Amino acid sequence: MRIVDLSAPLEPLPEGPEFVRIEIDYQDHAAGAATIERMFGVGRELLRDGEGWAGETIRHLSTHATTHVDAPWHYNSQIEGERAPTIDQLPLEWFYGPGVVLDFSERGEGEAVGPDVLQAALAAAGHRLAPGDIVLVRTGRDAFYGQPDYPARGVGVSAEGTRFLYEQGVRVMGIDSWGWDRPLHLEAADALAARQPGIFWAAHQVGLRYCQIERLVNLGALPATGFTVACFPLKLIGGSAAPARVVAILPD
Repeated sequence: MRIVDLSAPLEPLPEGPEFVRIEIDYQDHAAGAATIERMFGVGRELLRDGEGWAGETIRHLSTHATTHVDAPWHYNSQIEGERAPTIDQLPLEWFYGPGVVLDFSERGEGEAVGPDVLQAALAAAGHRLAPGDIVLVRTGRDAFYGQPDYPARGVGVSAEGTRFLYEQGVRVMGIDSWGWDRPLHLEAADALAARQPGIFWAAHQVGLRYCQIERLVNLGALPATGFTVACFPLKLIGGSAAPARVVAILPD
């Protein structure tokens, strides 16, 4: 088999709002040796090459930074009249299944993808959705990952498009841009102009128990179908999301 990495790196991103910032302290082998001597009285002369352990401390990591899986709890406290599940409460079976890539990389910034467009893309991919499929939306905006305008770029999936996928049995859907919705500054402008709910964050707050994978990369390396996705999030108790190492597994 061949494994394709679909995850953005976990590396320091000290700029920006708290929900995207990543701060990491790195401890080298000399610092590790000093720690060992302090904790156990074992000096450098008793360590191989005079070195101790290397280590890292993540000082700040939002669960929504880098590649991550959103839980329904992120969208609303209640969905369909019941408490929305957190990331640790979701079935592991959701996060391993057949994948399909729907390519919208030629569409313009801020476009919303609805049911008709999704159905046409599925037909072009030669794929019929089945329960447990994991749908990956390619926008090509992973090329801008880490750049200041990255959150403002991308094609989004509409609330109606999200509901269409859900009704086919899809519980995990992902995208290679900053978020699943259209860029939020566009949705915000529309919501403020209309003065009504259901416009801002429309796909997130569609009222369904489903998961999004956001900030994927490298979807262009995949075929449309014929691969398996593994996207297990960290088991963060009570979490609205968790980072994940997302990979595609292809037959050799």
